[in-house]
Amino acid sequence: MNSLIHREYANAFVAKMIIEKSRVVFENASIAHDSGPINPDNFVPHPKNPVIAKVFREIGLADELGSGVRNLYKYCRTYCGSDPQLIEGDVFRFILPMAEQSSPQVTRQATMQATMQDERTIKIIEFCKTPKTRDEIQNFLNLKNRDHFRSEVLNPLIESGLLHPTLPDKPTSPKQKYYSGHKREDS
Repeated sequence: MNSLIHREYANAFVAKMIIEKSRVVFENASIAHDSGPINPDNFVPHPKNPVIAKVFREIGLADELGSGVRNLYKYCRTYCGSDPQLIEGDVFRFILPMAEQSSPQVTRQATMQATMQDERTIKIIEFCKTPKTRDEIQNFLNLKNRDHFRSEVLNPLIESGLLHPTLPDKPTSPKQKYYSGHKREDS
């Protein structure tokens, strides 16, 4: 998906995924705005194919501009135990280091975290077959921190299309509820 959104279509370079023992490398033609490694602390995103990116955002498969770099660093640390390498140039390279076989702790932790996330998502979807308030869902999950619940649970489910607000035009309404399933035609 990222290869489609970020590709420089005027360049004949073939997009590649190279799987090695210790890493996976993705290469893609790019319009470079800079050259060298990308540092997430001072990264400034540049839209490469805004029309294509908008389509992916509309169907829920992409987030806002620049979120990919932050997510890559966040999830590579969790699942691989180290930072990725993102190298800007006429050929963009993303290097994903693989966890060493001698460190099963990282793999076990990542697997447990993903499994817990999936189980929680399934519980929420089942619970919200009939519309529920934020407070009802949060209490159902026995989560106390409202900000954490919104940013780490509720918003990602809404953005991914797994939950829908009953009042989409009034996101902060005290009467707001959330439901799973297909979007209602009357909303």
